[in-house]
Amino acid sequence: MRFSKAMTMRHAAVSLFSLSVAMMPAAAMAQDTAPQEPLDGTDIVVTAQKRAERLQDVPLAVTAVSADTLANRQINDSSSLVQAVPSLTFQQGATPTNSSFRIRGIGTALFGQGVESSVSTVVDGVVAVRQTQGFTDLADIERVEVLRGPQGTLFGKNATAGVISVTTARPSREFEGRGEFTIAEHGEYRARGTVSGPISDTLRARLTGFYNDVRGVARNIATNSWDNGSKSWGVRGKLEWDATENLNLLFTGEYRKTEADCCASTWIAITNPNLQALVGPITATRNNRTLNDETVTYSNSDQQTYSLQADWDLGAATVTSISAYQSYNLDVNQPIERINSNVPLFVGASAAYADWSQNHGQLDLSAFSQELRIANNGGGDLNYVAGVFYMHSDIKRPFDRRRARCTAGTFGQPCAPANTIYQSSASNVRLKQDSVAVFGQVDYRIVGGLKAIGGLRLQYEKGTNGGSRISPLVPGDAVLPGNAPVSGSITASDTAVTGKAGLQYEFSRNAQVYASYTRGYKGLGYDMEISTDLANQTVLEPEHVNAYEIGFKGRTADGVLSFNTALFLADYSNLQVQANRSDLAAGVVQFVSTNAGKSRTKGFEIEATVRPDDHFSLTGAVTYSDARIDIDGLNCPQQFNAAAPVLSGKPTNICYRSAAGVTPTQNLRGAAQPVSPKWKVTLAPRYEADIPGTDFAGFAQVGVNFQSAMNFSVEQDPLLEQPAYTLVDASIGIKQIDGRYSLTVFVKNLFDENYLTSIGHSSFLGGATDLVGTFNKDADRYFGATLGVKF
Repeated sequence: MRFSKAMTMRHAAVSLFSLSVAMMPAAAMAQDTAPQEPLDGTDIVVTAQKRAERLQDVPLAVTAVSADTLANRQINDSSSLVQAVPSLTFQQGATPTNSSFRIRGIGTALFGQGVESSVSTVVDGVVAVRQTQGFTDLADIERVEVLRGPQGTLFGKNATAGVISVTTARPSREFEGRGEFTIAEHGEYRARGTVSGPISDTLRARLTGFYNDVRGVARNIATNSWDNGSKSWGVRGKLEWDATENLNLLFTGEYRKTEADCCASTWIAITNPNLQALVGPITATRNNRTLNDETVTYSNSDQQTYSLQADWDLGAATVTSISAYQSYNLDVNQPIERINSNVPLFVGASAAYADWSQNHGQLDLSAFSQELRIANNGGGDLNYVAGVFYMHSDIKRPFDRRRARCTAGTFGQPCAPANTIYQSSASNVRLKQDSVAVFGQVDYRIVGGLKAIGGLRLQYEKGTNGGSRISPLVPGDAVLPGNAPVSGSITASDTAVTGKAGLQYEFSRNAQVYASYTRGYKGLGYDMEISTDLANQTVLEPEHVNAYEIGFKGRTADGVLSFNTALFLADYSNLQVQANRSDLAAGVVQFVSTNAGKSRTKGFEIEATVRPDDHFSLTGAVTYSDARIDIDGLNCPQQFNAAAPVLSGKPTNICYRSAAGVTPTQNLRGAAQPVSPKWKVTLAPRYEADIPGTDFAGFAQVGVNFQSAMNFSVEQDPLLEQPAYTLVDASIGIKQIDGRYSLTVFVKNLFDENYLTSIGHSSFLGGATDLVGTFNKDADRYFGATLGVKF
């Protein structure tokens, strides 16, 4: 599809549409709409169904993480939410573009930016275009809701696994402010502050800012520095206006910037003595915190989001309009060979490359979105929400690579110019997409406590993906293998109908059971990476899911005990995955986006909170998720290639060659999904009591997180397994009873349990059993303290 209108015209059209809605007489924001039942002190209100409801009343699996929980557990960024939500897992990639969230074992870990994530990130009602936008610092948050299982009916085409919905704090009607300062071991400094209050009787404002400086945790011998650290800062402003008695307007503007020397891998296993000689004085174990590379990995980004929400209260219903513009820019360089040399070295005449420090990619995206919906107010036999949604996104993906081969020389010595062959390539790919949807969901009380639930979404999308690849990038270089010059484009479109059907039975205000069927959909996928054959492109088929869930939610009348349980089964077809299609013998390193045959995830979840008195609380959760996948034509784990037999037909679950001399492949059936532990358990007891004779209270809290073993590769590589581990965090502190001052001393990973966030093979010098890995700061024990001030 061709987009001939100027972008400024799109801005004007969206703004005019929002203004026209705002000028209509009436609305109160979904978060401010009164729930159907009166609240008490133990009620939690969520907007998982795009209307304000008690968490107890929502007939789907939702975990709500409050601002207090985030603060109490030192959850400072979105990737740390896994500490509070056991059904959520996070995989740290080499860059933010291939990091990923998974819910119930399902996610999208893709290098390519032409494919959406199966886990959608939504901030204040604005859907992020790509998952990399969601890996951010958390500041001035009201709550985070993690919706588990497909949520496409209300949240769109990139929510086949679930939704992470972040709600930031609104301007207050009374003047208030707060500040928080954290200092921790190994050079970690964090500061955040908020000022909020009225400007007039009808106008309120809120301003929030944060700054983080976190020193790296990997020692780089070559540069005599600490790598894998970051500096980030951001500011968010909100202006809320009660234009009339029933019309509320909320404008939000936010800017964030991050400069990170992240995410360099460290050597965790080396069996090749030649590689060890080149790497230098590094002991390659899973506890290794040292690297030796003259090229520092970096990953720098900035993003901005502007939205206007208009809420018009019609009395019986509320009309909500959300108009938004978002942009995100990322600049990354990830060196491949990980040795300390700024010139090519001779490492063997047959080596695919001797030097590879330029592996540079960018991401530049922007999007406009408009949502208009209506939802009834109050509680009745019939409740509904319906709306329309439009998004136009524009994604640019430049990439450039340059490496060198050395054909002769002395091992480990600089390569003579006559023996040096440079190989290079660059690409510039652009994807423009339009998506339009109409959606609605109702629940109707049939009789007594029995309700029927029905939802439907009709969506249409169209995209054009095109560009060119230049090879070589530098005159005189050779063409990078598998990256010959090419250009071309493809336009594709699709229409889909998804929906939800279910029954809910309310035994009382404090107990309900529900059962639901959901049909989910994730849209077309495109390949935007440097290895794309742009002249002969194919489009990834949409991802579909049929999901079934049975749940029970209950609590005691006094609120002492509350618990939620869910049984789930989800069958995915055409799951969009990243597959290894490298041919190391030919010097081609290539990962492609492709459709898997099918996948199934099944299991159960239990969440419970006990509050026997005003001093003690205990929150716990257990998730069991068995996620499996069928997929053909995968590369084999490298260490199995040499012994792969030649077999005819299409054997399954074995590494084989279809003919002598070709790259071994495997066809998997019922294989474990990557980064999908079967068991996750969290436990968080907290005790708080007043200190006699003072106006202070003391508190203590422990957080326990257990995760069973998992594998990092869809290829089922046994070398890439992370064993089970348990992390224990603890904190103690005091605070003024009126909340004005607080001081918390905390320890992360009390028992110093080592774990890795990713493991992979190295393509340098073969890499059959030579491994690299990444790790978080809390893979080692460290202490810190936080001082909070409120006024």
